[in-house]
Amino acid sequence: MPSPTPGGPHELGQNFLVDRTTIRMIEDLVARTSGPIVEVGPGDGALTVPLSRSGRPLTAVEIDPKRARRLQRRVPEHVAVVNADVLRYRFPRHPHVLVGNLPFHLTTAALKRILAEQRWQTAILLVQWEVARRRAGVGGASMLTASWWPWYQFTLHARVAARSFRPVPAVDGGLLSIARRDRPLVAERTAYQRFVREVFTGRGRGLGEIAVRSGRFDRGELREWLRAQRLSPQALPKDLTAEQWASLWHRAVRSAPPGDRARDRGRPGRAHDQQHGRRRRR
Repeated sequence: MPSPTPGGPHELGQNFLVDRTTIRMIEDLVARTSGPIVEVGPGDGALTVPLSRSGRPLTAVEIDPKRARRLQRRVPEHVAVVNADVLRYRFPRHPHVLVGNLPFHLTTAALKRILAEQRWQTAILLVQWEVARRRAGVGGASMLTASWWPWYQFTLHARVAARSFRPVPAVDGGLLSIARRDRPLVAERTAYQRFVREVFTGRGRGLGEIAVRSGRFDRGELREWLRAQRLSPQALPKDLTAEQWASLWHRAVRSAPPGDRARDRGRPGRAHDQQHGRRRRR
């Protein structure tokens, strides 16, 4: 067995999945979805080839040009292999399903890139185990998870042993799926994410102090919210659920002065502008 290597022995830092049980698990998860598939980091095609048997349009995005050329020769005509870096790749503008074994050393950067994309509906990803746990809120949510929870649901499916990869990485992997919510819990993304950052980085021993020091709540109002949510004043930001984050945000917006409230709500979207524009022209 190869010795553990954090990012793989070569310059691209890839660890290729070889475990058949995990491959079948990913196939099953993909089979529950519909539409075109985009696979990131296909390597030698351990997932690409079995996924191609579904007959669905599949685009495999591989950073290594030699592997991309070899893979293109192995797959049927409905599979396109693109030699590109996932951090720079232009994802399709039509709805699709994302699948990928993300390079462990790029997990956070790749996730941020993926979460900011608008068109995919479900993402089924192999990432570092600890990252998978934190994204799914196991043992407490991270700031990144809380920032995106109103728009996505994160589900942890399995721990994938390091020996399931070649070269063998220094840490286990985790199989994570991310589903876009039909109805977001929050409308204003930029202002909400700024709010989450303020709370996570704020000073104080628990939400009872942190939120009050943010200047967005008075103590009595926050105490009432904590009681309604059955949370202790000593609860930490990582302890909140997606619904509690959304509730806290909506309370913050309602409590803000009118000028701050308008800033937090952000500029109306295009549909809102068009609707009101039509009204003005009538």
